[in-house]
Amino acid sequence: MNTRKQEDSKNQRTIVNSFYRAIKSFGTTLPMLLGVILLLGLFRVFVTSEMISSVFTGELLRDTVIGSLIGSISAGNSIVSYIIGGELLKEQVSLFAVTAFIVAWVTVGVLQFPAEAAILGKRFATARNILGFILAIVVSIATVTTVTLMAIP
Repeated sequence: MNTRKQEDSKNQRTIVNSFYRAIKSFGTTLPMLLGVILLLGLFRVFVTSEMISSVFTGELLRDTVIGSLIGSISAGNSIVSYIIGGELLKEQVSLFAVTAFIVAWVTVGVLQFPAEAAILGKRFATARNILGFILAIVVSIATVTTVTLMAIP
């Protein structure tokens, strides 16, 4: 019986520790999310719907490449890319472009290239980024096409 009380006490400590870590993690993430919300507010003020529609014309390959380019240049946490992608979808940007943007954001790192080249070598970093860019386009088209085909009754 005493062993069971010790196990219960240990489980309670584990739960309390897990809860504390979750709160701490939320606390460290909150400033980043607030920053994203503020940046999106500025983005909506300075970047009009007309500007977005002039860049993203609705042409499949062009929009996908542009989305991939923007995602490649951008840097940050992947959660931020989902929020920005949602805002782009609200502005009627094609799902191909938004998917390419998110995939490139996560896989291609133009801003991190110098550090990556210094650590892993210039040739490897170049090949990885080029391949990531091309595959972001391919994955975007394949994903959206698959989802579209599955949605047809």
